Amino acid sequence: MLHIQCVKSHVKKANNQFSQFLIGPLKKGEGITLGNAIRRTLLSNLETIAIVGVNFTGINHEFSTIPNVKEDIIEILLNIKQIVLKGEIQEPLIVRLSSQGPGIITAEDIKLPEDIKIIEPRQYIASLVSDTSFEMEFLIGRGEGYTLNGNNSNSLTEGFLPIDAIFMPVRKVNFFIETSSDDISLQTESLILDVLTDGSVSPTEAISLAADLLQQKFESLKMTNVPRKVLPVVEEELDSDSTDQELGKVLIEELQLSVRAYNCLKRANIHTVSDLLKYSQEDLLEFKNFGQKSADEVNDNLQRRFGQRLRKQ
Repeated sequence: MLHIQCVKSHVKKANNQFSQFLIGPLKKGEGITLGNAIRRTLLSNLETIAIVGVNFTGINHEFSTIPNVKEDIIEILLNIKQIVLKGEIQEPLIVRLSSQGPGIITAEDIKLPEDIKIIEPRQYIASLVSDTSFEMEFLIGRGEGYTLNGNNSNSLTEGFLPIDAIFMPVRKVNFFIETSSDDISLQTESLILDVLTDGSVSPTEAISLAADLLQQKFESLKMTNVPRKVLPVVEEELDSDSTDQELGKVLIEELQLSVRAYNCLKRANIHTVSDLLKYSQEDLLEFKNFGQKSADEVNDNLQRRFGQRLRKQ
């Protein structure tokens, strides 16, 4: 019988919760199958809520400044992206923030309904440098994965500036296989799973949600009496456009890069494998803090996981 045990757990802060799980015993080869399925589901398919748009009174584009506010609009939007929410909504929801300066504005100043919670109320938003009033509205939506602001703009309420929405309660997942046996004929293995979340769900809750989603998928395959239809064999050449479309859906988190390489790519607005393949290795070396070691790591991980390499200059 399969067992799961939490062998390690710690909370550095409200939006940084880590747990390590031991799953087993498994037959040889089952660990990689189970680990890949759980990891992909945790990173891509768990739904959550996030801020998808912001409306500043009297501001109609992001390249603006607000009188008596220390930060410009872009800096404020970047701070707002870090706000993590927890709750359930059926339809997009508008909430408001009103503050009187001078002073610091934090996520705690947002007026939310009782069923929505801010994970880190001290998340910094902006500073008012004089005795002035400041108001803005937030549009909260529900989704999964990482949604670029351009994909949200068509569905936003008029007057709202779109922002990148991070519908990813699980921020990082790693797994490895541990093999044990007293007899080569009775060899078994265990799956070690490391899960880091943003606090909107605990690692244990995330594992349960992923298991429910996978169970629903496999339940749909349990069909008897499926009619058999024989189709003619047609040889097709590999469609590079369809390959690009598939890689466009794969986030760079799947490459399991080091923190330095990952952060450099994110700062360059590289979010998917398809985005990454538009650059050469020489292009990446032009990025700030991106060295040869990081470029080699990106190339190696691209080759190992997707059979791709960065284009030549």
